[in-house]
Amino acid sequence: MKKLFLNLIAMITLATVAHAKLNVVATTPDLAAIAREIGGDKIELTTLAKPTEDPHFVDAKPSFIVKLNRADVLIEGGAELEIGWLPALLDQSRNEKLAAGAAGHVLCSQGIQLLEVPSTLDRSKGDIHAAGNPHYMVDPANANIVAQHIADALCQQDAKSCDAYRANLKKFTDALDAKLVEWQKTLEPFRGREVVAYHNSWLYFGNRFGLKIDLFLEPKPGIPPTPAHLAEVIKRMKADKVRVVIVDPYLNRKTAETVARNTDAMVVDVTQFPGGVKGTEGGYIQMMDYLVDSLAKAMGGKKQHGE
Repeated sequence: MKKLFLNLIAMITLATVAHAKLNVVATTPDLAAIAREIGGDKIELTTLAKPTEDPHFVDAKPSFIVKLNRADVLIEGGAELEIGWLPALLDQSRNEKLAAGAAGHVLCSQGIQLLEVPSTLDRSKGDIHAAGNPHYMVDPANANIVAQHIADALCQQDAKSCDAYRANLKKFTDALDAKLVEWQKTLEPFRGREVVAYHNSWLYFGNRFGLKIDLFLEPKPGIPPTPAHLAEVIKRMKADKVRVVIVDPYLNRKTAETVARNTDAMVVDVTQFPGGVKGTEGGYIQMMDYLVDSLAKAMGGKKQHGE
């Protein structure tokens, strides 16, 4: 009986310890990767979107409602990135901790200098966002701001572990700052070089590293490529001697391959999310390592990983 009692106490203690962890939900894998760096083993982390999924059109499963209902903290990108699927899930979760403006709702776009903010909202121009281009996380300087937001939120929800969160934050941002110097040095020889993208997701990356990424396989954001538009893209690529086309895992690579064949260009698989392509599973910094290395090799005339 005594042994049974002790076992029961041990089980309750373990359950209490597990319950003591903050339950954190991140909308996308890039935000989750940074939350993992900051929260460490003091949080239970759930990621809603898959790394190969278009963040605008995530498959909103009913199980997400349960996860949100039980969460202490929600980390979302904001700037309308998740507007097509997250609001309905939040409404159904009925979790006041995650309501707009609540301490448990981390809106990562706050404090970010968003680009391409439209003066007027004209839907005829395609899938544009009133707040500006929401794909800001491919600029490592913005990842530093997001890491600070996450650390502040975790500290507010779990003050007793704040020192650990702050220490993890410093470790992450110090590593990121050092890497940024390295990445800029790697891409410096290609400053001003043109790169074609499928979708307008790489503006912030281009701005940070001095690349020109303003020609797209989509005629307008979110509008599928047409033969006439692709012919114009090919014409411009030949005239400007553009030799690199980048494509995210959830977009049509065959279209990019067709354009590349007609322009003597190379297709580079890229991702905004850790785990989106092979070699990026280790987290945000590893993902950026992959992106910088892959583009530098492609612009230098070398083949991508595995080709």
